[in-house]
Amino acid sequence: MKNKRTVSYALILSLVVVSGLVFANREIKNETKPSTKPLSTAERKARIVEDKKKWEASPDGIKYKKWAVSAEGKKVHASHDKIRKYMDAFSNMEAVVTSVTFQRNGKSSGIKWLIVKINGEEYMMQFSPKDFKQLNSLKVNDKIIVRSRSAGYSPNHPYLIVSGDYIEWNGKTLFKRDFSKNNRC
Repeated sequence: MKNKRTVSYALILSLVVVSGLVFANREIKNETKPSTKPLSTAERKARIVEDKKKWEASPDGIKYKKWAVSAEGKKVHASHDKIRKYMDAFSNMEAVVTSVTFQRNGKSSGIKWLIVKINGEEYMMQFSPKDFKQLNSLKVNDKIIVRSRSAGYSPNHPYLIVSGDYIEWNGKTLFKRDFSKNNRC
């Protein structure tokens, strides 16, 4: 009986020691965490500027800056200027399909590309294979209506990358991006 009592005391003492260590470790971790105080608007802007400077000094940032001042980069930026008012208003742009089988650099990844011509300039639209299935009926020289909210530049692509948020062909909606998913991206 005395032996059982000693074992019980030893187990209780062990539990107290382990609990104390866990609690002490938790306190130490809480003390070393940085402040989670929200940043002010000025602090956020300063951080954005700082992050941009870091990126511009990185190899990717240097490559992008060289591309942006090249003839190819200037052409892509000018093509963005031509459709900016349509994107800002999310209004219809008449487009002609020039390619439904484009592969960037000959790579056959899962990404599908639709190349269209709007106001004499070529643009790229990127889709997942699942989303591209809705566009399988399109052929070269088909006239479509495109609406877009945004576009992106890349020195790795020959044209401006336009988000194809809405695509209509012959009065029928072929694709409409669901903004309730992916944080409206």
